[in-house]
Amino acid sequence: MTNRGSDQLPLPPELQARVSAFEEDCPELLTSLTNQGENAGLLRQQLQSVVACSEFSANLMRRQPELISSLIEQGDLLSLRSPEKWRSIESNLSAEVAVADFSQAQQRLRYRRQREMLRIAWRDLAGLSELEESLADLSALADCCIRVAVSRSLDEIAIRHGRPCDKAGNQSDLVVIAMGKLGGGELNFSSDIDLIFLHQSAGESDGDKPLDNGEYFARVIRKCIALLSDRTPDGFVFRVDTRLRPFGDSGPMSMNFSQAEQYYLTHGREWERYAWIKARAVVGTPEAVAELNDFMRPFVYRRYLDFGVFAAIRDMKAMIEQEIRQSGEEHNIKLGLGGIREIEFMVQAMQLVRAGQETVLQERRLLPALVALEKGGHIDSAVAEQLRADYCWLRHCENRLQAWADEQTHHLPEEGLRGAALAWSMGCASLTALMAEWAQVRQRVHARFEQIFAAAEEEDDAQADSFHLLWRKPDASAEQYLQLVAELGFTDGEDAAKRLHALRSGAYYRGLPENARRQLEQLLPRLLDDCLGHDNAGDSLLRCLQVLEAIGGRTTYLTLLNENASVLSTLTRLCAASPWIARMLSQQPILLDELLDPRNLEHPPSREACETELNGMLTAAAGDTELEMEALRRLRQTAMLRVASSDVMGHVRLMVVSDHLSALAEVCIAAALRIAEQHIGERFGTAIRSDGEPAHFAVIAFGKLGGIELGYGSDLDLVFLHDGAGGSSNGEREVDNQTWFTRLGQRLIHLISQPTAAGYAYEVDMRLRPSGASGLLVSDFSLYQNYQHSKAWLWEHQALVRARCVAGSDALGARFTELRRELLCKPRDTAAVASEVLSMREKMRQSLEKKESGLFDLKQGVGGVTDIEFLVQCLLLSRAAEFPQLIEFTDNIRQLEALGAVGLLPEAEQVMEIYRAYRRRRHALDLQEKPVLVPDQEFQSERELIASLWSTHVEQYASP
Repeated sequence: MTNRGSDQLPLPPELQARVSAFEEDCPELLTSLTNQGENAGLLRQQLQSVVACSEFSANLMRRQPELISSLIEQGDLLSLRSPEKWRSIESNLSAEVAVADFSQAQQRLRYRRQREMLRIAWRDLAGLSELEESLADLSALADCCIRVAVSRSLDEIAIRHGRPCDKAGNQSDLVVIAMGKLGGGELNFSSDIDLIFLHQSAGESDGDKPLDNGEYFARVIRKCIALLSDRTPDGFVFRVDTRLRPFGDSGPMSMNFSQAEQYYLTHGREWERYAWIKARAVVGTPEAVAELNDFMRPFVYRRYLDFGVFAAIRDMKAMIEQEIRQSGEEHNIKLGLGGIREIEFMVQAMQLVRAGQETVLQERRLLPALVALEKGGHIDSAVAEQLRADYCWLRHCENRLQAWADEQTHHLPEEGLRGAALAWSMGCASLTALMAEWAQVRQRVHARFEQIFAAAEEEDDAQADSFHLLWRKPDASAEQYLQLVAELGFTDGEDAAKRLHALRSGAYYRGLPENARRQLEQLLPRLLDDCLGHDNAGDSLLRCLQVLEAIGGRTTYLTLLNENASVLSTLTRLCAASPWIARMLSQQPILLDELLDPRNLEHPPSREACETELNGMLTAAAGDTELEMEALRRLRQTAMLRVASSDVMGHVRLMVVSDHLSALAEVCIAAALRIAEQHIGERFGTAIRSDGEPAHFAVIAFGKLGGIELGYGSDLDLVFLHDGAGGSSNGEREVDNQTWFTRLGQRLIHLISQPTAAGYAYEVDMRLRPSGASGLLVSDFSLYQNYQHSKAWLWEHQALVRARCVAGSDALGARFTELRRELLCKPRDTAAVASEVLSMREKMRQSLEKKESGLFDLKQGVGGVTDIEFLVQCLLLSRAAEFPQLIEFTDNIRQLEALGAVGLLPEAEQVMEIYRAYRRRRHALDLQEKPVLVPDQEFQSERELIASLWSTHVEQYASP
């Protein structure tokens, strides 16, 4: 059992006098103890220890004798609380608090706290609990009170404002993270509780008076803190400290997950990594907690040996030591030399260094973490045993020091009754003996602290120096660079090592200005370090080196990366996610400016923002064609980089990514059309119809843009229409309208797709126009209408399922929309449609499906993306005459919703989820520029369902 003075030493006279005075004040309590039969003598002895060493407990028993009476009668002093018992206490307390008014709720929480604290103090001071049991009991009490307070606060806010929801209407849940001692389940007797509050998603509540989720949860948190922390006549429950949240006191009370992830990615500091080792969710659904852990774990635990953490933790310790010296509290058993904090620093620093690779070290509790470090061979057994003993001594001392008056103190008393009580409770004959024992503990702990940090710093220096020693040898071989990256932890770094060697030994580096060389040498070790944090570390490094080579002569950018850790971190993350992004940054280094402002990476630009930015650039271009083309490309690149950054960092969902990319393409097309019209108008005037009115032009998008599913590398499937047949232009150089619009179309394509120094905006595919590549570039609407009614193949009508007007004349666009409706709603023979769709699908699969052993073609394989698209199109073509609402939209998801709504496809919800899952997987492969091939065992049940639906709705109807 734990140290207890009465096991070895008689009670000092001054403490005996306290006990006698208490017994005179509380004769009824002594009587009740006498009635406890064979336990009476033991309980009387325990009572003396508790009264002698805890003024808080003695006063509580004087004021509320029913507390100790009920504890004795219910046997709560002699047995540990089981998890089941805590769940029962929480359930009962929650029910009481839920129906009470606010002040009554505060009272019920404080009563429970007082009863449990008296129980815990009794068991500890009487020697009935081991240290870990007392700490776990205190933590369980705090957990219980937090959950009850949060539940009550959520219910109270919901009455007025409804439940918080994300933008899709799903409930957004609150997660409460306990930090520090409570997070580790090691709470001391009178500790603050450090809490961080986060909520799942942005949005607003669904009540009559909706609130933004941030404000909603802020109100919940304020209510919760008032329930726990406000001092009332009954005291408080726990003091709540929320300063560990992102941005500290200046930050919002609660951030959503996306905001928090971005904060820790761009602003997270070493002390926050250290603090999050002990983080534990005490409130939150399992799904929300798992989501939080997924993005926080890589921040806390790096995948490589992170020796640099020791320097950061030593800096934190030095700041604390300075504060202690300035305050004169050198006898602080928590923060002073050789105190609790030094042991915590030692253990948690070793965890931060290695736990990314050795997950067994990812342990919140200190003593089990110490055992794991010992078993892993990272600390000597004798050292671990001594640290364990010293830590337990310090924590016992801390609890008993605080149990005296329920005060958050860590300063050892130098005299008086408190000092005598503390010494006796720790098994020391006097306060002098206690201080001598404390001196031995602190000397051992501080010496071990210095040894561990000195050894770590030597290893860290050796790691850092290994790069500089090699870099400063101009004749170092490629093999030496390969050995270096392997030693640093790169398992896929062969190509990166070759690139690093070529960079150092080539003419490129020798031609750099001296300042640029110094900047590059300073930057590279940090770049290596950052890249090691990604699964594809070698690829990440290779891509980042390509970017550095592109900017190497521009010291401004090297300085930017050296002085802004968040920008460097963002660069490595983007390069790790996508070679396409890395290549864009390499080709256009000016895009690095976009990484300076984190807001650019959190929120993709809206259509309106893109239009405003592009209009500004075009105004500045002042009619210069090259500058206008540059403006189109620059907007497309910067906006796409921001979309990709938001995508990679998880700030936007896949469907929203496609919305942004489609809107961006439409902005570029509309602007290019305006430029083209101006250019053609300057030469030939305006195209005039035979009735004397201006002729119109419309751009029709098919495929991915038509279906609002544009990807990063998608080309644009376009068809151009006009309504000026028989007319001519009114300029000095008159031409017939067909020529005018053909030149307009040519100019439009040139502006968008002609390669320049800045690349191209988009590739344009015009093969869906009537008669394909051999047909007119721009079709008169009447001729196009006749063609579609009389000559078009079924596959051309199938293409119309995903067609819409994206630029040009609204009036002509409306005529096209009506034509699309007429064509798609024509009565059709289901068997004939199914036969043609099936035939076309088989031809496509034969020519396009990629067949590799063990792999599945996600796009063309049986049950893949194209099968879903063709299934939807077959159903729409054959049944739109009965259900015209089926063709109201051009995107697959809403078309599937419509098919489900009219009962043609009861499995529509499942198919939508499968389609989204396919697109997410394909999207990730596209970002990595990999073929759309996945392991054959992936998506098996999904593919089987799509194949079954294909058979039911297409194959069985097809003519033999």
